[in-house]
Amino acid sequence: MILRRKNMKSLPMSWLPFADAASEGLPLGQLLRLSLFQVSVGMAAVLLLGTLNRVMIVELGVPASVVAIMIALPVLMAPLRAVLGFRSDTYRSAIGWKRIPYLWFGSLWQMGGLAVMPFALIVLSGDQTIGPAWAGEVLAGLAFLMTGLGMSMTQTAGLALAADRATDETRPRVVALLYVMYLIGMVFSSIIVGWLLRDFEPLTLVRVVQGCGAMTLVLNLIALWKQEKVTPMSAAEIAAPRPKFSAAMADLKSVPDALRLMVVVAIGALGFNMQDVLLEPYGGEILGLPVAMTTLLTATSALGALIGFALAARWLGRQIDPFRMAARGPLVGIAAFCAVIFAAPLGSTALFFLGAFGIGLGGGLFSVATLTAAMQLPERGLAGRGLVLGAWGAAQATAAGSSVAIGGLLRDGMGHLAMSGAFGPGLALRSTGYSVVYHLEIALLFVTLVILGPLVRTRILSPKSEQGPARMGLAEFPT
Repeated sequence: MILRRKNMKSLPMSWLPFADAASEGLPLGQLLRLSLFQVSVGMAAVLLLGTLNRVMIVELGVPASVVAIMIALPVLMAPLRAVLGFRSDTYRSAIGWKRIPYLWFGSLWQMGGLAVMPFALIVLSGDQTIGPAWAGEVLAGLAFLMTGLGMSMTQTAGLALAADRATDETRPRVVALLYVMYLIGMVFSSIIVGWLLRDFEPLTLVRVVQGCGAMTLVLNLIALWKQEKVTPMSAAEIAAPRPKFSAAMADLKSVPDALRLMVVVAIGALGFNMQDVLLEPYGGEILGLPVAMTTLLTATSALGALIGFALAARWLGRQIDPFRMAARGPLVGIAAFCAVIFAAPLGSTALFFLGAFGIGLGGGLFSVATLTAAMQLPERGLAGRGLVLGAWGAAQATAAGSSVAIGGLLRDGMGHLAMSGAFGPGLALRSTGYSVVYHLEIALLFVTLVILGPLVRTRILSPKSEQGPARMGLAEFPT
């Protein structure tokens, strides 16, 4: 055993996963510590979208429509990411910090929302003796808004800080590592929170959710410690008028490829995320899978996303153009949705799980590649990294959040029409509503490729394109 320990210690640092993401300006230890903010955001995402969703409907008896509204409230904070990123670009403090204050106050908002949330949910369920009848809805809404604002502020400032400290060569691998930590936060949080709430009681809910709030503050405090250098500013620099957000947005629009990239991110997120609340019901209702089997879908998709992150880091580390890399995500996604669609008529569980894995894989590739492309956009005027990453986050989060509601409404509406015979007897099937959503997602992914095509072609024809032996791949064909 002692010999084994000595052998392990003698292994070079390069054997560690994502060791090549480190650089002189951002050592591996500081990078891993900084990535803890993604763990806290992943933990909050699990609570909002998974655990509390189920607890409110099943244990607390809150109407599903009210739950849907509460879950959608954090999405309202997503468009603010661009503003938050711009403010962190232009923030002035006596010690010169820009990102740390936003990371810190984002942590406080996130922790505060989780601290009051369990009490608000208990009041929302009807366990109330004094106060107005609408108190539960208002308090729960405020708690979800506070948590959503904290998640947006923390993630935007944290990504911008990582981009500031990484080099051009290591930035793609830093992005992949941050996404892996986000996924790790979601997986471990879902396991731990689910185990703690196995015997539900209101007091247990309070302890678990408030414990997650306290852990948020601990993780983010460790993450931000000594991550930004102290560069004192003069009183004149601090008092100077700040630039306007509208002027910064005008500069961002003038950056080559910026606006097209944000459109690609939004449509791609719509295409990948409409199925978020439909895959498990599809497996249970159409394929007849038990709950234990459909529960594995989340793990299967997460495994695909994890492999997508690793592949993206590897390929981008070889200097593959991020726009070309991003195109691989929708291509994988189109094949994956086809597998999900054909799983029903073929009655194939294996094909269904393969499709779920492919959706995670394609979404992971697409997310890492487009975020890397956003980080590599040239800065122009007032358009700093914080604004660019905030715009990316706003486009991605808003589209992803909206797509869940769109997918559910389309499935219910088209399914009702199909079963009523409006589409003819051939389509009077329970799977028709699901199939319409999946086909629409395939169409959106094709649209994503069409919009992305000029970005890939421009990079290939650019005089700055990489030199080397001629290669012919899918991206080299005319689009």
